Amino acid sequence: MTERVVLLVNGPNLNLLGTRQPEVYGATTLAEIEAAVTALAAEFGLAVRAVQSNHEGVLIDAIHAARGECAGIIINPGAYSHTSIAIRDALSSVDLPVVEVHLSNIHAREEFRHHSFVSAVADAVIAGAGPAGYEYAVRHLAAKFA
Repeated sequence: MTERVVLLVNGPNLNLLGTRQPEVYGATTLAEIEAAVTALAAEFGLAVRAVQSNHEGVLIDAIHAARGECAGIIINPGAYSHTSIAIRDALSSVDLPVVEVHLSNIHAREEFRHHSFVSAVADAVIAGAGPAGYEYAVRHLAAKFA
């Protein structure tokens, strides 16, 4: 691997960012987040491969494909955080550093959002920092690669 690539994974409903519940998720679109992550990653010599899907299997396939091709994963699993052991298992099977990101503070929301299956296999969890959380995730991974 000559260039370090970070896989940016966004789960269900995140394609609606900017219009879906802006009081919770903000007004920034997913395209804007992807552009900001890509620009910041480039400052650290990292490339970004972005994937968003509302389908669990597509996300798992992208995670599996990262094995041997990517240096790390930034993931906002959306609601799959609270339901998907399959995504958790996929992340733990690829042996890559993982940063879990949530735009909102999942611990200050409904009780069912307080537990994330992904957190147990993540190197870091960033919740409640809005879109800046993704940038913190890039910086965290870049520091690991330095």
